[in-house]
Amino acid sequence: MENQGIFWGIAPIGWRNDDLPEIGAENTLQHLLSDIVVAGFEGTEVGGFFPEPEVLNKELALRNLKIAGKWFSSYIIRNGLSSVVAAFRIHCQYLQEVHADVAVVSEQTYSVQGEDTNIFLNKPAFTDQEWNVLCEGLNILGEIATTYGLRLAYHHHMGTGVQTLADIDRLLEHTDPHFVHLLYDSGHIFVSDGDYLTLLHKHIDRIKHVHFKDVRKDTLQECKERGKSFQQSFLHGLFTVPGDGCIDFTEPYQTLVEHGYQGWIVIEAEQDPSIAHPLEYALISRKYIDEKLLFKKEEKMV
Repeated sequence: MENQGIFWGIAPIGWRNDDLPEIGAENTLQHLLSDIVVAGFEGTEVGGFFPEPEVLNKELALRNLKIAGKWFSSYIIRNGLSSVVAAFRIHCQYLQEVHADVAVVSEQTYSVQGEDTNIFLNKPAFTDQEWNVLCEGLNILGEIATTYGLRLAYHHHMGTGVQTLADIDRLLEHTDPHFVHLLYDSGHIFVSDGDYLTLLHKHIDRIKHVHFKDVRKDTLQECKERGKSFQQSFLHGLFTVPGDGCIDFTEPYQTLVEHGYQGWIVIEAEQDPSIAHPLEYALISRKYIDEKLLFKKEEKMV
């Protein structure tokens, strides 16, 4: 039996990529959602190609699926809070209409994740003043999110100013825990720091959304040696689904369960769908969840 407070989803990025729209462009919304049902997941996150709420809600209802959340690129430092607030309200309104739970936010000022630069050596950094602006801005966005019945979940990400454990420590220390929560992404913190457990244990109280992303260790080493960019790395096969990489998700899952985590665990892996068949990899991850995570939990309860 699955933990009643945890919902399992899978992200649309395995089918179509927002950063590279030509990747997987042949995969329609209906195809993606039906694959998610076949693979046994309860929902997904909103992709950049998803339609207006009325159309999306009908497609979801036909398949008994739910929406967990949607990515929001904030530029609080670069553009100032007022322009970000206007866009964020539109974002939250959309999420409210599709009955989502979280607004996933990532500060993109100085981000190099879309640039042709070595992702492993060119991490952006913020000044003390910029950190203050960011944290104050996130508090306000988080408060706005609550008015729409949402929680702001901050996404630490490779190639951004909030990437490492030290960055995350600073962000959480200077934001209000009532309004700014953490999205725990196993793949991003492992690629960044070589460790996916310290963050989880240290900030378990702030985690309100989860991405289980696996990593191919040999590919990671190769990407580092060749100085690949973020996009080059994932197109080369850096990321994959749980059960196909080097991360053991049994401890992260048990830690979340034992701490009483309630919310979404979303399987996510940026891959080229012409190489990594989306449904095939969705089924690989579902098999891993059923046999290695849920089965282990049942064993422990017996």
